[in-house]
Amino acid sequence: MGECKGVESVGVDVDEVAPLGVDNFKKVSVLPLVFLIFYEVSGGPFGTEDVVKAAGPLLALLGFLIFPFIWSIPEALITAEMGTMFPENGGYVVWVSSALGPYWGFQLGWMKWFSGVIDNALYPVLFLDYLCSTVPALSSGLPKIAVVLALIVVLTYMNYRGLTIVGRAAIVLGLFSILPFVIMGLLSIPKLKPSRWLVVEKDVDWRLYLTKLFWNLNYWDSISTIAGEVDNPKKTLPIALFCALILVVRSYFFPLLIGTGALSLNREAWTDGHFSNVAKMIGGVWLSWWITGAAAASNLGMFIAEMSSDSFQLLGMAERGMLPSVFAKRSRYGTPLVGILLSASGALLLSWMSFQETIAAENFLYCFGMILEFIAFVRLRIKYPVASRPYKIPLGTIGSILMCIPPTILICITVALSSLKVVVVSLTVVIIGLLVQPCLKCAERKKWLKFSVSSNLPDLNGENNENVVPLVD
Repeated sequence: MGECKGVESVGVDVDEVAPLGVDNFKKVSVLPLVFLIFYEVSGGPFGTEDVVKAAGPLLALLGFLIFPFIWSIPEALITAEMGTMFPENGGYVVWVSSALGPYWGFQLGWMKWFSGVIDNALYPVLFLDYLCSTVPALSSGLPKIAVVLALIVVLTYMNYRGLTIVGRAAIVLGLFSILPFVIMGLLSIPKLKPSRWLVVEKDVDWRLYLTKLFWNLNYWDSISTIAGEVDNPKKTLPIALFCALILVVRSYFFPLLIGTGALSLNREAWTDGHFSNVAKMIGGVWLSWWITGAAAASNLGMFIAEMSSDSFQLLGMAERGMLPSVFAKRSRYGTPLVGILLSASGALLLSWMSFQETIAAENFLYCFGMILEFIAFVRLRIKYPVASRPYKIPLGTIGSILMCIPPTILICITVALSSLKVVVVSLTVVIIGLLVQPCLKCAERKKWLKFSVSSNLPDLNGENNENVVPLVD
């Protein structure tokens, strides 16, 4: 993990041999990257129903129009700038390490990885919830456990086989999930009544409202952890983020516009899975079945995309000497085998958590990590203004700081609305991370574990090169 003083690196052995065959594996192009981002962030409107239940049609629609300007756009812009500045696996971990030092980079990596694993624990269970509507026997007991386990094994194997397969699967699943809402929109036109969109509820559940908005519109930075696997990331990443941003916002707003405008409001009915009922009332049973299948497919897409970013994040941390070298080993398909197995194990162990608790816990950890990212972004702008930035947000230093203020306020509100149980669980995870990093450094000093920095990565310790950002200690 090493300590960097000036240009000297202390305590880290540098790999002289490139990872076997890394350059021989096919890189991810724009279209698969767009759908990988789509599934990292969204996956479609499934899970947005509770926003209508919490606040009514008007606030739900306004939330998915305004919230992206407060949160999604700033996060996507920062990801585009920092991701092209550091186009390597590890993504945000490298940004924060360069700005604040490897200790805080590790803490960010720990919180984001754990948050991602918690997030991934949701999807097999949600997939099964949709399947149970047609096969009730799978709703509990050993059959439920067996299906969840089998699903995780199959999707984990898909990740093992490579990002190319994951990217192609994301495209197919994405088109399958989006198309029924296009059809539903066309069928709903004669039934739309604009007055239904203007309904404002007095008893707003702000905790549920903000939690669901935040969960449905975050994780834009996750794609940065596979930047090293992207074809020409300095050009491809900003384009893919822009396209995915439009796709995500439209995939939320228009289904909600259809569902709240075509049917009379029954606020209590707007819970997870309600879009299947909306489709049945608008288009018939066949469309309802398609929406149900699309919801199940969406959970598969989110699982494989999340696992890819989580596992490549661990690989990137190992290539920078923050984790033992075993995490940097690749399978014959170029995938991080140890990271995939660890992420799959975490998702399996955490799949017992309740849906709302899971979302709240991952949001809490994600908020802590994003604060570090905002600080790193501003610090690098101030300290290294001439460093190479293939994509640069067209704002000066003051503008960059002002851009980070609204999402920071939102983070504070989200944390303040967390329940005591969520706070205790999340802070326990944070404390564990604070202890794990010194333990790893001790293991490195005593040579209990092998740590190394890949020679394929650019030197972050140069002082005389304006295109290099020093990694501070």
